[in-house]
Amino acid sequence: MKPFEYVRADDAAQAVAAVADRPGAVFLGGGTNLVDHLKLGLVAPELLVDVTGLPFDRVESLPDGGVRIGAAVRNSDVAADPLIRQNYPLLAAALLAGASGQLRNLATTGGNLLQRTRCPYFQTLSTPCNKREPGSGCSAIGGHNREHAILGASQSCVATHPSDMAVALTALDATVRVLGPEGERAVPIGDLHRLPGDEPQRDTTLSRSDLITAVDLPALPFAKRSAYYKVRDRASYAFAQVSVGIAVDIYSGVVRDIRVALGGVAHKPWRAHRAEAVLRGAPATDEAFRAAADAELSEARPLTGNGFKVPMVRSTLVSVLRRLVKEQ
Repeated sequence: MKPFEYVRADDAAQAVAAVADRPGAVFLGGGTNLVDHLKLGLVAPELLVDVTGLPFDRVESLPDGGVRIGAAVRNSDVAADPLIRQNYPLLAAALLAGASGQLRNLATTGGNLLQRTRCPYFQTLSTPCNKREPGSGCSAIGGHNREHAILGASQSCVATHPSDMAVALTALDATVRVLGPEGERAVPIGDLHRLPGDEPQRDTTLSRSDLITAVDLPALPFAKRSAYYKVRDRASYAFAQVSVGIAVDIYSGVVRDIRVALGGVAHKPWRAHRAEAVLRGAPATDEAFRAAADAELSEARPLTGNGFKVPMVRSTLVSVLRRLVKEQ
């Protein structure tokens, strides 16, 4: 084990300054991803700045009817919170679909958003990986790529983002509150994560010393009619091959408004804007649902081992929409 220093932050600005001033410093939340990477030898930080004691451990109602989730709130607590279960059921479902009960009791909201890919080539030091070592190549393109991206990938990287929670937050148009050396700012969830392009080592638009303090959910009444469905290789403790998060407003058999996000298909949680555009104002029928799925998948570029994801996205999207129609 390589030695490192540890400090427990008592103040958010102090924590940000500590990481900004030390090139080898990183934030420590629940640690469920960081500890794995320490064990694998992927990272060797000089200083861990523990932010779990900061006052970001509450779920609170906002004056405009929305909800603020502190960055240190544990995943299990978010999933069980009455405000979340009643007003944003797809978020509760997404959290319960992720990891295991033990990990959900430790993992935090901020850490979940920032977890890194589970691509086996990224996690294996003996194989080339542009995300781990820029310029070394992408082993997955010509290798085992069953779990990899079909949308938004590049020749530099075809990894997928692993978070279930981030898919639900993307469907809900969440806003991420960030504290950095220059002060606090709000980042729309769609602008937080990046597609790989030619810099796959950068998962997000945040700098190393930016600290997530909270996630704000907008007042979205039709989010009460929402669902999250995850297709995976086993019933628990498995990452998504494909996942779908949907919130929909249906009136008199017509889709008035809708939010759709996909997981397991891209380097970031994938907001299905094309599918949404097809469905707004359309009849809530299987025919319209299939047309929306086809529109979203029109630019899908499957790899040698993951072509099954295209029909899987189509069938899952139609199935979840059909279910939501029946529940209205």
